[in-house]
Amino acid sequence: MSQIRQLNKAVRSTLALWFLTALIYPLLMLVCGQLALPFQANGSLINNTQGTVIGSALIGQPFNSDRYFCSRPSTVDYSTSPEVATTGTSGASNLAPSNSELIERIQKEVTRLQKANIQPTADLVYTSGSGLDPHISVDAAQAQVKRVASVRSINPTQIQSLIAQNTDGRFLGVFGEPGVNVLKLNLALDALQSNR
Repeated sequence: MSQIRQLNKAVRSTLALWFLTALIYPLLMLVCGQLALPFQANGSLINNTQGTVIGSALIGQPFNSDRYFCSRPSTVDYSTSPEVATTGTSGASNLAPSNSELIERIQKEVTRLQKANIQPTADLVYTSGSGLDPHISVDAAQAQVKRVASVRSINPTQIQSLIAQNTDGRFLGVFGEPGVNVLKLNLALDALQSNR
């Protein structure tokens, strides 16, 4: 076999594989995702009542008002302003448990929670590994019920019902712990108040 024929065969094989793996396969996955799971394939975006995208069910965001449930603290400094386009890098602080900066941040967080009459729980004090976790534990949500009910003048039992509705169970019924999606819970609170 001549070298020209071998080169021709190699180029055709490369182009065929490129066509299959760089065009056909990604397009097939895109179509399957859009048909089978469009909400998830498009980023699990959540809209407010006006239809404006306000976040994703998969990415946490800060809530500073006493009217809302607090999320986990985060080492990620991502913008919530629509005018600022940021990528929001994911990751932990990588500070050692003996690091004075970490100890100071945790002490500030505990003090802030205690001033707000919230019993500090691990997930309200420590950041998650990704820094983007949208969930808090059921215990962390329960610790905030009195404060939110008082500020909003809502019966705590109504808030308990919203917590139950916005709690995601264990993955495949076995892995992990149940978690409350903070963004969805806070949106449900706003919807409850607007319906009154």
